[in-house]
Amino acid sequence: MAERRVVRSVEEQQARVQAAAVAPRPVRVAIAEAQGLMCAEEVVTERPLPGFDQAAIDGYAVRSVDVLGAGATDDDGDMSGGQVSLPVTGVIEAGTKTPSRLQPRQAARVQTGAPMPTLADAVLPLRWTDGGQSRVRVLRGVRSGAYVRRTGDDVQPGDVAVRAGTIVGAAQVGLLAAVGRDRVLVHPRPRLSVLSVGGELVDVSRSPGTGQVYDVNSYALAAAGRDAGAEVNRVGIVDSDPKKLREVVEGQLSRAEIVVIAGAVGGAAAESVRAVLAELGEMEVTRIAMHPGSVQGFGQLGRDGVPVFLLPANPVSALVVFEVMVRPLIRLSLGKRQPLRRMVQARTLAPISSVAGRKGYLRGQLMRDQDTGEYLVQALGGAPGSSSHLLATLAEANCLVVVPSEVEQLRTGETVDVAFLAQRG
Repeated sequence: MAERRVVRSVEEQQARVQAAAVAPRPVRVAIAEAQGLMCAEEVVTERPLPGFDQAAIDGYAVRSVDVLGAGATDDDGDMSGGQVSLPVTGVIEAGTKTPSRLQPRQAARVQTGAPMPTLADAVLPLRWTDGGQSRVRVLRGVRSGAYVRRTGDDVQPGDVAVRAGTIVGAAQVGLLAAVGRDRVLVHPRPRLSVLSVGGELVDVSRSPGTGQVYDVNSYALAAAGRDAGAEVNRVGIVDSDPKKLREVVEGQLSRAEIVVIAGAVGGAAAESVRAVLAELGEMEVTRIAMHPGSVQGFGQLGRDGVPVFLLPANPVSALVVFEVMVRPLIRLSLGKRQPLRRMVQARTLAPISSVAGRKGYLRGQLMRDQDTGEYLVQALGGAPGSSSHLLATLAEANCLVVVPSEVEQLRTGETVDVAFLAQRG
């Protein structure tokens, strides 16, 4: 296993990682399971939507020519003062299968969504009538086509209802159902396995003894993976025995598209982990010009060259490396064209210190001036290195302040790039 002493830039490492992105083969799923996934096909409709002329509101189906002389029309308000009264032939409910026909100078009561009777070309709203049941008095006329949803108004046969590359949301699920599709081809969520190594770790279900700490990383990184859109398998704490460790890792390489191992870039435990991984493929531990989390590993292991990340044991550093390196790979595997978080520029509310020569990803709170709409940012934590372990401040953060590697100090009022984190609440 190689360990590079040369410092690599964040951008160089991101390019190397993202070059390994392979989207899982598209799968066909029920539309109820497709929400949040990217459509992998052009869904072409075979029938019009709506499939028949239907009433857009409750009212009376009429021939517009029979009621134009009543009161004022709904388009230009011309008043004629005429009085029109029509016999009501019956009620047509939504879902009615029996076709009906309207004769001249007749009306039929219709519900929203009911099929329009033959010859009727408009729906007279209830509020423009006296609401009569056997005979209706028309208080105001309507023009042809008013309050009618024509066949194919939404979609015509041959139209594309949902395009490839579209994220399937509530509207797309509804449209798929409306055109009669119960399944759709989508890019599935990449499978992510999260492991933790370290003799000091215990699961949260146990009480830690002297020198032991809870396994924070497998829980936090699994949650970050789900937030990024992956299907996550939290393996948890892995035995450091080489034989057992290799068995577990090989098992995850056969079932996941991405593997993350936390706690494997520092200390004696990390050395044994890397020795095992070296038997499975090319893994490089590199110093990256970023903070926190400058030392990290990446390689492609196993027969299929599965991307594997080695992250620091420090939970904050591990989460930041995950955000900068692992999350974009997950997003690319989902088929996203823009894998990085949305960036904005914000004005600092207080001085911000960073580490010279390293690109900083500092926890912060982003807010907006109600009067000017300007973004403002407040960094969380103290001087670099003094509070990088404080997970509580990361929990309070809603953004990462991205400080260029050549900048060691930002003064109050300076402009800086800020990456949105997931919306809270």
